[in-house]
Amino acid sequence: MGVISKQLRKNIKTLSLQSRLAGSDHAVLVGDARSAISAIESGTVQSVITSPPYWGLRSYGAPNEIGAEPTLDEYLDTLSGVFQAIREVMADDGTMWLIIGDGYTSGNRTYRDTDKRHTHRGMTSRPRTPEGLKRKDLIGLAWRVAFRLQADGWYLRSESIWHKLNPIPESVKDRPHQSHEHIFLLSKSEKYSFDWDVLRANDTDRFRPSRSVWSSAVNTGVKGHAAPFPVELIRPCVLASTKEGALVLDPFAGSGSVGVACKELNRRFVGIELIEENVTLAQTRLAQTVMPRPSVQSS
Repeated sequence: MGVISKQLRKNIKTLSLQSRLAGSDHAVLVGDARSAISAIESGTVQSVITSPPYWGLRSYGAPNEIGAEPTLDEYLDTLSGVFQAIREVMADDGTMWLIIGDGYTSGNRTYRDTDKRHTHRGMTSRPRTPEGLKRKDLIGLAWRVAFRLQADGWYLRSESIWHKLNPIPESVKDRPHQSHEHIFLLSKSEKYSFDWDVLRANDTDRFRPSRSVWSSAVNTGVKGHAAPFPVELIRPCVLASTKEGALVLDPFAGSGSVGVACKELNRRFVGIELIEENVTLAQTRLAQTVMPRPSVQSS
């Protein structure tokens, strides 16, 4: 049986995309993760590697987009529902790598200006400061999400820090500028598939995924997306959590970096992405990625 169900194929808008999905091991779908995940067959996903939209950080102009919820609790409820659906399609020994940053309260400012460098920065509406927090407070968004998933039944196994070697400059002068994000490793069950030795084998003097601080530059070479991940950051997650031929899911596929890493390492990939421009970008990157021959060994 294929990874993509008949139900989802019926909902695909164009025949060309439908034909690509029918025989492709590396597919990116236009859709909302809240509904599209249910079309993936139960138990087929070995690992999820993803970064969800951050609450109140930016707007892509899509109606009812995740990250634009009026309250922090509604945002956490939304992500909880998405990741509960992911548990249903994941293998019992599957894992999830969740990359997520933090943010600050809006101070009840109702909008934010855009700028030339960050086209998605502008927001016509911003959520109010959550109850219990103050103006300028750090929200602790990453850990709030991690603790919510832990309460939902996920095993919270580790936290690594993505140390950005070239962080986006900030204009604030009353705190240190942010130059890191969190990488949480979660599992569906107490026992799960994981290979630490392959992480150690990919250590270099600069980038050591076998430890809890991963130093890597933001991918500035991908045009057309606000926050493209470096493929270097994704490869260790793929190698440690899957064998060749396994299926990896990214429900917030963005520019397709997870898919590129999967194709390079002979893993199957399904991405879901709400913004059609991002889907086009991800599909282009996947088409330009060459699968290795002979195949890469994961252990």
